[in-house]
Amino acid sequence: MSEMIYKAQGLRLDLAKITRLYPAAIVEGGGAEAQVSLEWAEMKKDEVRIDEYVLVFDFDPAGEVPVNRRILHYPTKEALVAAMIEVSKFFE
Repeated sequence: MSEMIYKAQGLRLDLAKITRLYPAAIVEGGGAEAQVSLEWAEMKKDEVRIDEYVLVFDFDPAGEVPVNRRILHYPTKEALVAAMIEVSKFFE
């Protein structure tokens, strides 16, 4: 198996060790900020402000509190999707 090291935003992530990988949006609404699914952010786009998009990499076993989580930040959904495509190439 070839090396599965993804380098981005100053991080070096070993994709062979991830236990969970997902995109999300950081939204602000009602004075609070939260990480939500892209689908939810799209449905509520008239009620919340999307501050940024993130790609979340968890390295802890499923069910455990994620202490080894790494998050990449993107200003636009297009930039997030481009990163997701880049990461997906490691799994082809």
